Amino acid sequence: MLNPWSHALPVAVAMASLATGAAAQEQLLSFNLPAASLASSLNAIASQSGRIVSLDPALVQGKQAPAIAGRMSAVQAMQKALAGSGLQLLVTDQGNFSVLPSIDAGDALELGATSINDSGLGATTEGSGSYAARAITIGKGTHTLKEIPQSVSVMTRKQMDDQDIVDLKDAVNRTTGLVGLQGVGPGLIIYSRGFQIDDWQYDGVPIPRNTYSLGNWATQDLIFFDRMEVLRGASGLLQGTGSPGGAVNLVRKRGQSTPTVTVTGKAGSWDHYGLQLDAGGPLNDAGTVRGRFVADEDQSDSFIDYEWSKTHSLYGALDFDLREDTTLGLAVSRSDAESRPMLRGLPRYIDGSPLDVPRSTFTGSRWNHSEIDVTTLYADLEHRFNDDWKFRVAGVRMSETNTSAHQRVQSTGDGLEFDGSGVTYADWVTDFDSTKVGVDMNVVGSFQGLGLEQEITLGGNYSKLTTDDLFARTFNASDDNVFDIDHHRPDIDYDSLLAKPGGRGTGSAYDVRQKGLYGSWRVKLAEPLTLILGTRVSWFEQTYDSTNYAAITHAATVNAPSTMTESGEVTPYAGIVYDLSREWAVYASYTDVFVPQSERDASGSVLKPIIGSNYETGIKGELFDGRVNTSLAVFRFDQENRATQDLASGFACDDWYCSTASGKVRSQGIEAEISGEVLSGLQLFAGYTYNTTKYLDDPENEGKTFSTWTPKHMLRVWSDYQLPGDWSKVSAGLGFTAQSHTLGYESTYDVAGYAVWDARLAYQLTPEVSLAVNGKNLFDKRYYVAAYNQLSGNNNFGEPRNFMFSVKYTPQF
Repeated sequence: MLNPWSHALPVAVAMASLATGAAAQEQLLSFNLPAASLASSLNAIASQSGRIVSLDPALVQGKQAPAIAGRMSAVQAMQKALAGSGLQLLVTDQGNFSVLPSIDAGDALELGATSINDSGLGATTEGSGSYAARAITIGKGTHTLKEIPQSVSVMTRKQMDDQDIVDLKDAVNRTTGLVGLQGVGPGLIIYSRGFQIDDWQYDGVPIPRNTYSLGNWATQDLIFFDRMEVLRGASGLLQGTGSPGGAVNLVRKRGQSTPTVTVTGKAGSWDHYGLQLDAGGPLNDAGTVRGRFVADEDQSDSFIDYEWSKTHSLYGALDFDLREDTTLGLAVSRSDAESRPMLRGLPRYIDGSPLDVPRSTFTGSRWNHSEIDVTTLYADLEHRFNDDWKFRVAGVRMSETNTSAHQRVQSTGDGLEFDGSGVTYADWVTDFDSTKVGVDMNVVGSFQGLGLEQEITLGGNYSKLTTDDLFARTFNASDDNVFDIDHHRPDIDYDSLLAKPGGRGTGSAYDVRQKGLYGSWRVKLAEPLTLILGTRVSWFEQTYDSTNYAAITHAATVNAPSTMTESGEVTPYAGIVYDLSREWAVYASYTDVFVPQSERDASGSVLKPIIGSNYETGIKGELFDGRVNTSLAVFRFDQENRATQDLASGFACDDWYCSTASGKVRSQGIEAEISGEVLSGLQLFAGYTYNTTKYLDDPENEGKTFSTWTPKHMLRVWSDYQLPGDWSKVSAGLGFTAQSHTLGYESTYDVAGYAVWDARLAYQLTPEVSLAVNGKNLFDKRYYVAAYNQLSGNNNFGEPRNFMFSVKYTPQF
């Protein structure tokens, strides 16, 4: 498997001693690989031989490998692929490979000077040149996609770069089965199979990313990351109070074993400009200290009048080989985003129909302003006891501040009148401050017991969220018309809002803590059959305090704290994988998930947690020597104990209805996905989802759609083709995102589905310089994006047709 991060100091295969020694002793394999990109050929050889190959992305960029056919050793196949490339093959004491620029034989290093760190880094996609990931780390340890009995997807670094995907919302909305919603804040809500994913993982460590006193503000650049891993279906084993929909894991870039520098400049529609530096390599002669530095500047206006944004991002990482079997990784990232946003979009007419206004319509004020600053610290330590056992501990600390002053426009009632009247100006000031901390520790080991191949994972994790939030608001009815919005109303701040009649301020604080112990056992019961059993025990505590501040007097009303506590909650997991052949496997799995609730019943007791059960079966394939991943899954998730109103109790709970844990919901459907090099030079990603969600038991909504913003049909397709022969410097990409209609929040009107086409054309001008242009929404489709669509507001247009030109410079060392 391709691994551009790992470090090794081996001996050159070109040396006669290796050619006559280790290569001669290697097992002979039958290869039948067509001429292809060098990255793809190296990846295929590594997969067929069960090895890991380490390289830097720039070394193989634009290079081709000849056809490789016949019976030979993996070393000989690698040598044949590298012939004439100006690169050499090196071998570690563990038998894995590394590719480096050719050096003189006198400079060759002694075999076994150090060893590759295989943990998780074998899953690295940077430099692979492929849309097919060889392995995934989201489930602890490193496994191929075929070994995991749930639906998984990986968006590789190459796919991100080819599609010009720079933030998490874009990535989510181009991934099988996921929906990235625009909520009532500027941030992102991730939905999978109809359920919200609030805990996001960073290098396998889950932390809460969407708990705010108001709306959703979580954003995430992707320039720091090698790949995005996605698991669909209940994720309770991984992160305790997990989402029924799944989990998302962002795996960061690391220091490289050879010097690499990439400078990228961008210019596009709406005065969009960007400049990025990405540099890394060894920082000492032995290569036991490796670094990475990323700096990104991005600024843009918008297709929406008055909107603009500026983002400054920095990332630094160091990896230390403390010993040949122990590696320490440290990193820090910082993103400062400033903008004039339009929050909560447009309202609708009273019958649910959309407004007939230009897509450039801005509903805010000229003084709208938002700042989102995020600083993240990463640390991990891994110790490899031997080839079979390893220990890893990793931690993440994220500090986030969100401030804004903004005007929203919404309807006075349920939608606007058809003449555009019924406008209300809502003024908001927000000041949010939060800290998230997560730690995960585990031991993974493989062994033979009772004649069976076995693997166990034992670990625990802990997360903590604390917030200090403050916001103020006023609602101002107006005779204005939505077709003539006032963008020049008086500026606002917190004190001025509380000085107005009807103004209201709220201060609040969350303290959410979760810890858990987990374990899994993987055993090969027979040559084709693997059984996976697991369980987790979780403890959860949440406290929410809030204070209301009255208008004019600023009098404070302290509300009673809200608490939730769950102890010793057990989450089981079971799965089987049956290998039909070397390429194909069928699987089935069952897993639980729990979600604490704060509602109380008539006796004053907090309701027991929502419990969900996920059932899934399917088939997976690793085709063409691992160059293509494919899967087909059928799933069902049943959730019960959801809070519903207890009408019989009257207004016994704070002058309102109490609740009972009686609600039931079902999500079910089919998913299919293919990714990788399906033909020589043609990289393809395609994912289809059919998903229905329904209330099974609810006093008001029984039989209705549960997740109104989850489309019944979703199809995401992207392909990139490197032309052959004399045109090999040219590559072309084409794809689309299509989905069926969704429902508005009130479930009384449809939000139309859409299909949006994108394309790319790239040219390798020189070995060091590449040019590309990406076009999005080529046919200029007018549509509303998936959002928390309401009659009163939050309806946002998708981007019109736009283009981005980029120049990438990668000097050869």
